[in-house]
Amino acid sequence: MKRVKIAVLVSGGGTNLQALINAEKSGVIKSGKISLVVSDKAGAYALERAEKAAISGVTLTKAECGGRENFEDKLIETLKASGAELIVLAGFTAILSEKFTRAFEGRIINVHPSLIPSFCGKGFYGLRVHEAALSYGVKVTGATVHFVNEVPDGGKIIMQKAVEIKEDDTPETLQRRVMEQAEWVILPAAVELVCKKIINGDIL
Repeated sequence: MKRVKIAVLVSGGGTNLQALINAEKSGVIKSGKISLVVSDKAGAYALERAEKAAISGVTLTKAECGGRENFEDKLIETLKASGAELIVLAGFTAILSEKFTRAFEGRIINVHPSLIPSFCGKGFYGLRVHEAALSYGVKVTGATVHFVNEVPDGGKIIMQKAVEIKEDDTPETLQRRVMEQAEWVILPAAVELVCKKIINGDIL
């Protein structure tokens, strides 16, 4: 059975990467295989997670590459050389240019910790998203998996899951619950869905 080669781009601890590794092991992801993890930060714990799961890991930093343009060129080259057919952004903090997104059109997905179009776009990442949700006073938040284009968090939505906000939530407790109840559920499910579409030829 054909399995889609998946590359996961990371910047930090790799909790979403771990959710994907676990989902592949448990059979939630059966149409794809994680074959490469790329970190744009040296020493990211996500690389240790990849190593433990016997997945190839690579570090590419903007500083080493001499700026964003060279970094993206090198990243495109690395991904193409690996034969990656689907790219998953899992806590990847670098904003990607149109040149990059065009090189893998319809093949890049991202998970964002809010219900897009709320609390998304430039500057909304990590705890900032949950701080904004709490200060605005919304009663429901969640996570969104979407295709990536040149607009930050602007691509077509694949899947969403809502999470209720509690009276005593802090940005930290909310972040944890959104990860556990939404991100770690819909990211693997969306990866499986998109891999199936690639295999069936629905995504060219």
